[in-house]
Amino acid sequence: MARKVLVVGEVRDGVLRNVSFEAIAAAKTISEGGEVVVAILGENVQTLGEELIHYGADRVVAVENEKLATYTTDGYSQALLTVTQEENPEALVIGHTALGKDVSPKLAAKLDKGLISDVTALEVAGGNLVFTRPIYSGKAFEKKIMTDDFIFITIRPNNITPLEKDVNRTGDVTSLSVDVKDLRTVVKEVLRKATQGVDLSEAKVVIAGGRGVKSTEGFKPLQELADVLGGAVGASRGACDADYCDYSLQIGQTGKVVTPDLYIACGISGAIQHLAGMSNSKVIVAINKDPEANIFKVADYGIVGDLFEVVPLLTEELKKLKVQSA
Repeated sequence: MARKVLVVGEVRDGVLRNVSFEAIAAAKTISEGGEVVVAILGENVQTLGEELIHYGADRVVAVENEKLATYTTDGYSQALLTVTQEENPEALVIGHTALGKDVSPKLAAKLDKGLISDVTALEVAGGNLVFTRPIYSGKAFEKKIMTDDFIFITIRPNNITPLEKDVNRTGDVTSLSVDVKDLRTVVKEVLRKATQGVDLSEAKVVIAGGRGVKSTEGFKPLQELADVLGGAVGASRGACDADYCDYSLQIGQTGKVVTPDLYIACGISGAIQHLAGMSNSKVIVAINKDPEANIFKVADYGIVGDLFEVVPLLTEELKKLKVQSA
């Protein structure tokens, strides 16, 4: 059954987030040969439409309004409701990001539709679309089938592989004017505490530190390793509570959920709350002085040793490899 699928593309600081391309790939499976339309919201976003076409979108709708320059629940839900009514799709796909987690329930309520959130995989089985999502803090997975005639999902970043970029692919990029009014929230200024560089929630490599880093200075070797690998630095709640780093780096049940290709845990014991935020990483490496640490139970590779000795050695060896391959 061919379906028209509407994807919400996510823009941050004038750049498309990778989850936008992953959502297009998911939409292609859901559409079963139908049309995939991507909506992007903000100011001066129409120029980003061509890149979405290259990643598989059939058509792009740019919703430009100065009130959408910064995210607010009211502004985005109004705009997306208008786009949905204009396009009348059979399915809607949004990234399971901070934005998606906030706006999707409100949009589902306004549309009076069901929502499957935090989807990590989807497939066609027995003539049905089957969606997989984690439950019980990632300790189990459930498979769901949407019985309604409208499919609405959010997808977890770094779980669905984007389509290959095709610069020769063409499609229409149009603009849509929406009336955004009666905003209950106005953003005057945005102060970012997160570290500059790779976005933690979308990083392919994450180097995370726990209480074992002992201080703010203890994160410096981790940042050096992350720089070499082109990754991001994260932390356990214990490290954040100890004021070794900002809470914007926290990974876990009450922090960010990450699913990188490589996760290196340094000085992290492996509390269940932390595992909930990273246990679905593709490859997990644990570095800890305690051979009985819980983190080793989920690690693919374990190194029993002092992180302040092991991490610099890893960094130096990786630098040598980069030089040799250059």
